Amino acid sequence: MMILWLKALHIFFMVAWFAGIFYLPRLFVYHAQTSEPAVKEQFKTMERRLWFFVTPFALLTAVFGIWLITIYGTQWLAASGWLHAKLTLVTALYIYHFYLYRLVKQFARDENTHSAKFYRIINEVPVLVLLAVIILAVVKPF
Repeated sequence: MMILWLKALHIFFMVAWFAGIFYLPRLFVYHAQTSEPAVKEQFKTMERRLWFFVTPFALLTAVFGIWLITIYGTQWLAASGWLHAKLTLVTALYIYHFYLYRLVKQFARDENTHSAKFYRIINEVPVLVLLAVIILAVVKPF
């Protein structure tokens, strides 16, 4: 029964984390499009707060995921090719998460060098990664 609670919490924190991962680049799109100083300051506040709000969810996603792997054991981990692929994608998501922080800091210093189109494109990347992670976790194709 405990494993079901761990899975539920892992999924909950992943969903909460992804809400932020999907919304933050959208804020960047709007921020890159505006030239109003007051609006830019508002976006800076929203971006910073959102990143710090969802980062604990990212950490808790990892905690519960690692806990699950520990419970299932090393033999299961070694035999689960799908999990290796999932962990590779998840590692890329954490790199992406911290890249978003770098962008938050650039906006905070008024040093944005990217267009709104760039942010629209990077906003789509985690959608595709999430789809792949879910397929790997549910279908377990290998």
